[in-house]
Amino acid sequence: MNKKIRTDAVSHLFEAILTLENEEECFTFFEDLCTVNELLSLSQRFEVASMLKKKDTYLKIAEKTGASTATISRVNRSLNYGNDGYTMVFSRMKSYNQSNGKED
Repeated sequence: MNKKIRTDAVSHLFEAILTLENEEECFTFFEDLCTVNELLSLSQRFEVASMLKKKDTYLKIAEKTGASTATISRVNRSLNYGNDGYTMVFSRMKSYNQSNGKED
């Protein structure tokens, strides 16, 4: 993990996130924590990662998500050379696995 983000403040934030128990609590917390644009940007990158994992083309991803090719490229780099965080989360997500024909 990038040492620049391993701070006490980030650990404190992650501790708070780990206390959330359901989607409604996530909406409540993240609406207070993030601006609308920050949250939409995060969700856009996550959607881009999901589509890249499904081998969708950059064109299809850009059309569906509105993401720039630079954003798609950055997410693709994280998928290929990052810490496997997206892959870890996708493997744990029931909705992602069901849409890809995988068992939990």
